Amino acid sequence: MAELGEADEAELQRLVAAEQQKAQFTAQVHHFMELCWDKCVEKPGNRLDSRTENCLSSCVDRFIDTTLAITSRFAQIVQKGGQ
Repeated sequence: MAELGEADEAELQRLVAAEQQKAQFTAQVHHFMELCWDKCVEKPGNRLDSRTENCLSSCVDRFIDTTLAITSRFAQIVQKGGQ
């Protein structure tokens, strides 16, 4: 097997890092879904009652708000590091 050049190796590392980030994000989403389900759904049925629906909606809203806050903070850190 031929050795990779520096550019090819850098591209491969970038692709691996991107796939790792995707996998990490997917794992976080699954974990979040389990937490919201456990917190909000007492008795699974063929439809959600209004309390369960509101709980799930609030849980999702908190997740989105937290994700946006963390993303914003990381962007600030990266921006400060680049200056």
